Parts: sequence; C-alpha cells; structure tokens
Amino acid sequence: MIPQTRTVDGVSRMMAFMKKLMRDKRGNALIIAAGALPLVIGSAGLASDTIQWTLWKRQLQRAADSAALAAVYDRIANDGSTGNVSAAVTDDLGRHNHTNIALLSGYPQLAYPSGTNWTNPVRVTLALQKRLGFSSVFLNSPPVITTQATAATVATGVYCVVSLVDTAATGIKATGNGDINLGCGMITNSTSLTAAIATGSSEVNATPVAAVGDIQDSDNWGGAELLPFTVKQADPFADVNVPSFSPCKGNANRLRVLSNATDNSHAADTGVVCVSEMDLNGDVTLGSATYVIDGGDFSVGAQAHVTCNGCTIILTNSDTSTTPTIGTVDINGGAEIDMSAPTTGTYDNILFYQDRRAEESTTIVNTINGNSDSLFSGAFYFPNQQLQINGTAGLNMNCAQFVSYVIEFAGNGSINNTCTGGYGDDRIMGQHVRLVA
Repeated sequence: MIPQTRTVDGVSRMMAFMKKLMRDKRGNALIIAAGALPLVIGSAGLASDTIQWTLWKRQLQRAADSAALAAVYDRIANDGSTGNVSAAVTDDLGRHNHTNIALLSGYPQLAYPSGTNWTNPVRVTLALQKRLGFSSVFLNSPPVITTQATAATVATGVYCVVSLVDTAATGIKATGNGDINLGCGMITNSTSLTAAIATGSSEVNATPVAAVGDIQDSDNWGGAELLPFTVKQADPFADVNVPSFSPCKGNANRLRVLSNATDNSHAADTGVVCVSEMDLNGDVTLGSATYVIDGGDFSVGAQAHVTCNGCTIILTNSDTSTTPTIGTVDINGGAEIDMSAPTTGTYDNILFYQDRRAEESTTIVNTINGNSDSLFSGAFYFPNQQLQINGTAGLNMNCAQFVSYVIEFAGNGSINNTCTGGYGDDRIMGQHVRLVA
C-alpha cells in the first residue's frame, strides 16, 4: 500500500508543473498551430470542393447551353416540329463528349416554354451527382448539381437586302467608292466564309449584317452589328406568283420608244398588260398596271425618262417548260427614272419581279443604274440571278427592298434608301438563334 502522503505529493508536483507550463510563453505558437490545424485543413478541403463543384457546374451549364442551341436549330430545320428534338439533344451531348459527365437517370429533360419575343423555344435541364473529396466525409450522399438553358429564335432587326444563294458563293458584295445608306439590315443564306464582303472605299450604313456563313471583317461595314452563322432567311416573296396572261410574243407587241420620242399611250393602263419587250430610250409614262414581259428584257437607255405610279414589271415567259428564257433588267445610269410599286394587291410593294423559273446564275446580271434625278420605290425581286445596284451621282430609293440570288452594290456615287414611315406589314424580319434564359 502506497502511503497517502506520496500520492498527495505527486499530485501537488503535477499541478505545480501545469501552472508553470501555463505561465511559460515558450512553444505557444506550436500549441496555437496545433489547435488551429483542424480549421486550416477543413478550410482547404472546403475550398477544394468549392472549386471542383464550380468546375462541374460550368461543364454542365456548357452542355445545357450547347444542347439547347442544337435543339432550336433542329426545330428550324423541321419547320418548328419538336418530334426530333430529343434525338438532336442526345446527339449534341455525344458529339461534344458531354455524356462523360454521367447525367442522372431521367436527364436530359426537355420543355418548350412560351415567350412573346421568341419562337421555336427549347429548354434543356441536366443534372448529375458526383462525390466530393472532402465533403463526402460528412455527407450521407453526394449533392445533386442541376442546370438548365433555354434557347430560341429571336428577331434581329428589319432587313431590306436578302441574298437567297445557299451555296459557298459570296451573297452580298459592297464595292466601289460610294456610300451605301440603306437604313436597314442585310442578310445572305450563303454558307461561304466570305458570305458578305465590303471592299474598296465604300462605306456601308446598314445594320445588322447577317449570314448563314461567316462575314469578312472590314472597316467598310461602318460599325454595323455583324451576325455570322445565323438562321437561313426564307424567301419573303415565295408565295407571290406570275399572274395569268395571254401570250404576247413577237415584234408586234414590243414597246419600243426611240431617243427624243415621247410615248404616253400606256399612261392609262390598268390590270395586267402583256408586252414582248420594253426598250425605252425616250420620254415614257406607264400606267398603274402589272406589266408582263413575255420572254423579253426591260431596258432603259441613257436618254430615257420613265415614269410610273403604282406599276409592277414582271419578267416571265409564256413558254410552260421548266427552263424558258426569262428576260433581265438593264437600266442605264444616265436615265431619269421615277417608278413606284403599288401599295395594295398581289404585288404590293413589288416594283420588279423575275420569274423563279429564270436560270440560276451568279453571273447573269440585272443592273439598276441611276443618279440623283432617279427615284425607285418598292422591291426588286430576282430570286435566281444577280442584282447589281450602281450609284453614279446619288441614286435614291424609297422603302426599297432587294431580294435576289446574289446582290452587289457598286458605283462611285452614293446609294440612299429611306423609309420614313417604316415597312409596315411588308417588313422582312430576321431571326437569330440565341440563349434567352
């Protein structure tokens, strides 16, 4: 049996040692560091988990964004149908290796939310569950990360220039040394990497400038909003067709006016009037009629002065074959032109219309030359051929629209298009695929 006094002495010495140790300042840093070590390790672990969580979240969001955009393009390609959207989303996730993020069962989830400012919407929701290195020590199950993205086609502006070429040919060219003031946008369906180009000393005042392909960067665009890789633009006049008419080929039905001559014989024309050709070199007044040119051209000489109010010139051919000869337009720069399209009826706002059976070509050119004494009002429609607009001394247009296979603005003078009251129901709206939420 140990004497009690020895036990008491041992305790006393221990207490004295602890008091001395507490008063001793040597080694305090080590003790504090040891006490704080769990907090430091915990903070580092949580920081590491936060970075990992953020990375997974971003990867998942990128996958949702990409899949939503792909889904909208699929809807556009299928006239708005949602029947193939699921396959398009799955294909996009696979193509971009997004499936390696191991989505939870039941995902992706698709929805088609309504919106007042967009069409063809698709919402894609993705979710995954992954184990975090540090937090998993305290969590019964890994957390679920969820993201979603909504894409749709949204209106991008009013276009008055539409190039319908859907090959690798350049669709829109702005050349020459003049200013091109359109007061609207331009768009081409060209898939080229140079779908729209602006060269020379020209300055283009038109926005936005859009293309299915890419757009060549240039200071000539004048600060326009460039929208490459956009949605294909539909033909705005696809539902407008050639009127019924009685064939009128032959010299007997040709309207030819010589230089220094005056012809007012057609000033009172209305309805549909068929001629085999228009070769105008003098002073000519046309009526408010739909003039069908059966197999011939519309040409205006340098000395001509042509006037019409509410007329439409239609280039077609009574030949019912699929490849008939369709005439072209050639207006000389010296001519004085004052022509306006009708504001009602089938050819509302259409000044020149070329039959869609015309030979498809980027080299057959329909030329509109003009000067400051000329004024054109209405649309120029040449869906299968080139339209070239040349300004020589300030060519003026009023609410003009240029819809052609390919289009070129050239010349040394300015080309000015104004539409103070706007295009109203005749406006051509562009669409662009974007993330909207």
